[in-house]
Amino acid sequence: MNSITIRKPDDWHVHLRDGAMLDAVLPFTARHFARAIVMPNLVPPVVTPADAIAYRNRIRAALPPDAAFEPLMTAYLTDVTSPDEIERGYAERAFVAAKLYPAHATTNSAYGVTDVRKIRGVLARMERIGMPLLVHGEVTDPAVDIFDREAVFIERVLSGLVREHPGLKVVFEHVTTAEAVDFVIRAATVAATVTPHHLMINRNAIFAGGIRPHMYCLPVAKREKHRLALRKAIASGSPKFFLGTDSAPHPISAKEAECGCAGIFNAPVALAAYAQVFDEDGVLDKLEAFASENGPRFYGLPLNNGRVTLKRTPHKVATRIDTVSEVVRPFLAGEQVGWTIEGD
Repeated sequence: MNSITIRKPDDWHVHLRDGAMLDAVLPFTARHFARAIVMPNLVPPVVTPADAIAYRNRIRAALPPDAAFEPLMTAYLTDVTSPDEIERGYAERAFVAAKLYPAHATTNSAYGVTDVRKIRGVLARMERIGMPLLVHGEVTDPAVDIFDREAVFIERVLSGLVREHPGLKVVFEHVTTAEAVDFVIRAATVAATVTPHHLMINRNAIFAGGIRPHMYCLPVAKREKHRLALRKAIASGSPKFFLGTDSAPHPISAKEAECGCAGIFNAPVALAAYAQVFDEDGVLDKLEAFASENGPRFYGLPLNNGRVTLKRTPHKVATRIDTVSEVVRPFLAGEQVGWTIEGD
């Protein structure tokens, strides 16, 4: 098979940032995806319906003139989030979901939830109205090894949360471990997004010949056995796993620094990278469901009508993306990817 045409996909987890960075990175997501769940971890974060509407308007204003793209906004949960405001935002379609960041777990998460027990009222309300909860699944206990934080989060937090709220729809975001895959498969109301970089690299990539800051993300890439577990999960065709790039741009100056930021900017190459993974594993026939069907069905949204064609044509990924004042390095910069999206 030298080409494949699939229903236009969606990105169910992306960071578009704001200001000049938004202007620079948004066209890559808007070119390849019809919709995207936009993360709310700005500074300050998106916590109210008014915040979400204002951010959505800025995204729409930054779109290329011919783009047919819909940003889907999320609420950033804090210890003092009001259940009434969350319900109002969901009813008014300002929010399509709410994001749980454990405080200090990742980029711009200082305002996050310090103890999930503090948001029990919010979770109960979300369960009642059918609003999805999106979870960054890592504990922040400094005594827990960074490579174990996802597995420990399942044990300490997520298992109990699902038991207490059996009707709550949960997306376990950017899963990275075999333990997470197993949990998602067993839990009736839990689905998961899977990134292209966690399918393509293991933790060795961070240390290949030296420190590789552009391979550093959170959750951090894990051992090879976990990467293979993710690939097995998506190759199975299970509807519980769907596309979420977690594309997270930072300027090179913020990545190549004494305390480099976590995040991999994969939007320019994400769809081609997914195609390469499915091709390598001999399951290209499963790509459309993963990229274009499983996510909308979980969220209760219609499937897209448009189509996109990918061709088995190798291309070299750009080494840099220029913004107004900074430079961003994309995932797989300077490397060759085996698939190309028609029209790129």
